Amino acid sequence: MADIKHFDPDATLETVVRLFWKQGVAATGVQDVVNATGLNRSSLYSTYGGKQQLYLAALNRYVTVRSQPVFQQLAEDERGLPAIADFFRGLISARTSGEHARWGCLVSNAHAGAESNDQEVRAVLDRHHQELCHALRSALETARREGQLTDAADPASGAELLALLAYGVNVRSRAGGDARSLRRTVDAALDSLRAPG
Repeated sequence: MADIKHFDPDATLETVVRLFWKQGVAATGVQDVVNATGLNRSSLYSTYGGKQQLYLAALNRYVTVRSQPVFQQLAEDERGLPAIADFFRGLISARTSGEHARWGCLVSNAHAGAESNDQEVRAVLDRHHQELCHALRSALETARREGQLTDAADPASGAELLALLAYGVNVRSRAGGDARSLRRTVDAALDSLRAPG
């Protein structure tokens, strides 16, 4: 007979996402997870496996629930550079104000942490990076068609540049960077791609 779970695995995983996101993987122990979710260790282990498997599930959920919808919206936006500017405005706002201020981004935090040495974690990070670059490149290709880019601007390399800038916003905001200085940096980057006039 199958084991009947007396808790919501999806809601529990969201709690775990928030825990790893706010505290970081290294600073979060299994007891922290037990305390935050109210579950006992055996329930956690039987549902998710050990801490590494739980972290991987949380990272995948973060990408699916938080990153991918934003990337899709950006890729489908037909405004070009204004769409990218709005993407960064939203990112800066989320990272510097509200409930998640100074939490950074779970993905960017993983890039900077020892957890990035794990092959499965690295695969999630690489997939996330490819999807981010694809969305930015789509927006830059729209900008090119609309005559918004300088002749020298290349959508592929520009997407990589802007992806690195997004990671920088995430890391700097976690360390206390303020919204105003982050917006100035983003504006300068976009100005470097923008056609004169």
